[in-house]
Amino acid sequence: MLGAIQRFFDGRIDPGHRDVRPSDSHCLQVATGALLIEMMRTDVDCTEGEREVVVTALRNKFELTPEETHDLVELAEAEAEEAIDHYQFTTLIKTGFSPEQKRKVVEYLWAVAYADENVDKHEEYLVRKIANLIGVSHKDFIEAKLRVRDGGARSV
Repeated sequence: MLGAIQRFFDGRIDPGHRDVRPSDSHCLQVATGALLIEMMRTDVDCTEGEREVVVTALRNKFELTPEETHDLVELAEAEAEEAIDHYQFTTLIKTGFSPEQKRKVVEYLWAVAYADENVDKHEEYLVRKIANLIGVSHKDFIEAKLRVRDGGARSV
């Protein structure tokens, strides 16, 4: 896992987070935000469009403060060369989100992937992997992809 993101995550989420409650929505939002950052970094060319989709999702859809948004984006970029492990984030989402919220996370990931209008194989692999880890069916994975593709990345 990216070391700095892990420290950010640990500093904002109660260490006893294994049993996530619905009231822990802010914790879940931070975990989802970290996955969006990873999605942005997946392809070689991180575009301003991808960055804008991530920042907008983190601020507006996940209700993070501008400071938290800035810190998380900065940390993810600073650690770009380290190994990635999504298990801790995906476990929180899998146990703490409703099926609809999980499908929405997959839509957000597709929105980041489509932001530069070019989804490469690494981006598709990461969305597929995360969808599988959080328990989103293949049908819902494809439907989310089509919704974002047909509505554009800004529609999410």
